[in-house]
Amino acid sequence: MIGLILLAVLVVIALWAISVYNGLVRRKNVVAEAWSGIEAQLKRRADLIPNLVETVKGYATHERTTFDELARLRSAGQGQSDPAARAQTEQAITAAIGKVLAVAEAYPELKASQNFQQLQNELTDIEDQIQLARRYYNGTVRDFNVMIEQFPSNLIAGFGNFKPGTFFQIDNAADREAPKVSFS
Repeated sequence: MIGLILLAVLVVIALWAISVYNGLVRRKNVVAEAWSGIEAQLKRRADLIPNLVETVKGYATHERTTFDELARLRSAGQGQSDPAARAQTEQAITAAIGKVLAVAEAYPELKASQNFQQLQNELTDIEDQIQLARRYYNGTVRDFNVMIEQFPSNLIAGFGNFKPGTFFQIDNAADREAPKVSFS
């Protein structure tokens, strides 16, 4: 009788451990899926950058260094998979896009251009999507990290060698805002 009770307890513990392990695997995959959502939005923005630069470049040829820096950052961002490094690069890209848009403010005929206005609208939409994707990703990382750190699931997480996820965050508070897009 004691043997059956002990066996039943071991079976319950094994089922619990399997359930927790599977939950960790599921959350790890949700984090990976959320990261791919951020990457998709960042790719959309990166694809928009050459059009934005070419449109503004025609009016402001003396701003070559700003355009070159944006192109360099765009290339650098495409090859990064670490959320912290990518966040830093994307922070710099956001600042560079802000500079390009600031250059555009000095040219009324550029601001009136339908092509430029369409690019501004797309950029605003993409920045909104990046913000939403970042929030979703950070929420999935939070849930995953909590599960890794909470007792007793931390025992299974340690056994399964699960590592905490990295948040996608912007370090400089001034860069937390999307570039200002003006239609006036």
